[in-house]
Parts: sequence; C-alpha cells; structure tokens
Amino acid sequence: MARQPPRSKPAPTGPPKGKSAHLIVGELGEGLAAEWVRSEGGTILAERWHCITGELDIVAQLPPGVADATETLIAFIEVKTRRRRSHLDEGGLLAITPKKQNKLWRTAQFFLKKHPQLRSMPCRFDVALVQCQGKPTGPKRKSNSTGGDRQLSIESLSQSPTPPQDSSTPHEKQKRLPSEEKQPIKLGETVVRGEYRLTLQQYVVDAFTL
Repeated sequence: MARQPPRSKPAPTGPPKGKSAHLIVGELGEGLAAEWVRSEGGTILAERWHCITGELDIVAQLPPGVADATETLIAFIEVKTRRRRSHLDEGGLLAITPKKQNKLWRTAQFFLKKHPQLRSMPCRFDVALVQCQGKPTGPKRKSNSTGGDRQLSIESLSQSPTPPQDSSTPHEKQKRLPSEEKQPIKLGETVVRGEYRLTLQQYVVDAFTL
C-alpha cells in the first residue's frame, strides 16, 4: 500500500498576534523614563538590554547634578509602570524584591563585562515609577513608542544627540494639538503618548544596594 504524503497544516488566518496591552504599557513607561533622563541632561546608553540573567530597562550615564548625582556615574534604571494607582505595592516599588534586586545586580555585572570601559565608574540602581491611563476621547494618533531592543553607542558618551530640525511652517505649527508638541518631561506632569496618558510619578535614586 502506497504511503500517503504528510498533510500540511492549514495556513493561519486572521491578523498576526500583536503585542499585549501589558507589554505596550511597559514599553511606553520605559520610553517616558528615558525621555526624562535625556531632558535632565543624562545620556541613555542602552534600553531593554538583556542577557542570560535578565534584562535592564535603562542604562544611563548621569552627570553631576542630574537625579542627585554628585559625580558622573552609571545608573541602572528599573521602570515600573502601573495602569492605576496601586497602594498595595506603592506604585510598583515593592515589586523590586530582594530576588529581583539580585537578578538586576547580576545582569548589571554582565553589562559591565561587555563594556569594560565603564567598569571604573561608580554605579547605582534607580527606580522610575510611571502611571499609565487610557487616553481620553479624541482623535487617535500614532504612538511615538518603538518596540524591540534598543542600544545606543556607548563609545560616544561625551556627545549629546542633536535634536532634529523642525521644518514645519508657522501655519502647520498652529494646527498642532498641544499634546503633540515635544516638551521636556517633568516629574508629576502628564503627557500623551498615542492613546495613553503617562505620568512619571516618582524617581527613586539609589533605590537599593547589595
């Protein structure tokens, strides 16, 4: 009896599965924290950097005067984003358990091994707490957030990014909504990103030591 050829599985139908709402909110919170660091004068070295031991949300170089830094240092920033005010874990701060702290510490060690030129600099662990809410009714706009792992050049630490030139005409600028204007991020102030309202509620410096 002749063998029947294997049956191929039917091709999947419907749109591909996208990111979960939880993942989107988390990335938006990380992006907001990174914006705040830049607006304060810090330099983002890496975002969502991961290795075998875990992931670092943000790695930044902070000059003196930024986020209570008394000298130039490396900050490993853990970002916790909540959809609503949570008193149970203090907005995400209590989620940084001793187990999580140890995981972040080991991941930071891997990062420094990959970038030995940074080993001599003092380091600390900071925590950024972000609140996220659905955007109020109004026209939808495309989110400025981009997914995937992002890492910036570490060799150009002394160079600050050059902001893009705004080529819009005065008439076009008048038509923009206030929420679309790029403004410096400030603690406690709400900004609109796509369909969400984000607030950097708290930035905890030197949140834990091991």
